[in-house]
Amino acid sequence: MFLELKIKKILINLFGGLIFFIISFILIILVYFEYKEIPIYNFSLAYKFIKGEQNYTQFKNLAEKLGYNKDDKLLIIHADDLGLSNSVNNASFKALNEGNINSASVMMTCDKIDEVAEFSKKNPEIDLGIHLTVTSEWEFHKWDGVLDSKEIQSLINKNGNLYENKKGFTVNANVNELKKELQAQIDLAKSLGINFSHIDSHEGALFYKSEFFKAYLDLAKENKLAVFVPDIVTVQFDKDLIPPSNLVVVDDFYMAENGMDLNNWEEFYIGILNNLKPGLSQIIVHLGYDDKEMREITIDHPNFGSKWRKYDYDIVSNKKFSQALINNNIKLVNWREIQKVMYPN
Repeated sequence: MFLELKIKKILINLFGGLIFFIISFILIILVYFEYKEIPIYNFSLAYKFIKGEQNYTQFKNLAEKLGYNKDDKLLIIHADDLGLSNSVNNASFKALNEGNINSASVMMTCDKIDEVAEFSKKNPEIDLGIHLTVTSEWEFHKWDGVLDSKEIQSLINKNGNLYENKKGFTVNANVNELKKELQAQIDLAKSLGINFSHIDSHEGALFYKSEFFKAYLDLAKENKLAVFVPDIVTVQFDKDLIPPSNLVVVDDFYMAENGMDLNNWEEFYIGILNNLKPGLSQIIVHLGYDDKEMREITIDHPNFGSKWRKYDYDIVSNKKFSQALINNNIKLVNWREIQKVMYPN
């Protein structure tokens, strides 16, 4: 009897310890996702992201079809957020014209998209894309969707704007309304005469719920556009979400992270170039000037703020950066070239 009680006590303690471990593990995951601003609320999907087992086969002979050798280092230097402000537009246009970046995308929900349309008409050879936007992150500088808010009520918060963060969007958005809004953003760009080759996702908001990710991929196929898919999100591909047969995946994706010390900017970017691997890589930058307009938009938001954007601009314009591209024998490619490979006819 005494032995049975002792065994029972041990089993209860073991079971309690196991429950404590599981709860602690789940809490750690939730805290990590919250810190990284990863809005995943499906445990199966969360497990896939934690395992990090990318599930894709790169487009066959991609490098060769782009005119390079199989083991070459291919790089896209891409600027996000065109249309946000005069500051962002002017810095990005200058960098594109000078060849310091070779691709960029525009937020069709923002005020300064007409400037981007004029720039595209004057420079039709420059590679532009649509930065599909479903969040409105700045404290005072807000926007809603392209469609009337009554048509996309699940995307709009109580203040009449797109949700401030990815969490609000992910929890509330209806996929049918989402797809209508995203198509409207593409259609608006066409109507303004913007010559674009690809779509990508503002703040990566479309990557963390499988039905949203599928809608994103479907839109690219339906509009015959290239689509930014970093390798990390390919963990979602399975028998229920089959990747398009002509999908081109970015093998390695780089972007300055929240909280980075501006004093480490040069070391961070030059380090990327010095350690770049063969395959397709993309560096995403956010360009702008540290001026009154940009400071007002990004008030109390140092991440991707006015200083951040000026540092990004200075880095890609820096001779050390361009020399590192040469020293490491890096070949610059863009999404328009990739689009032509994906859709040859």
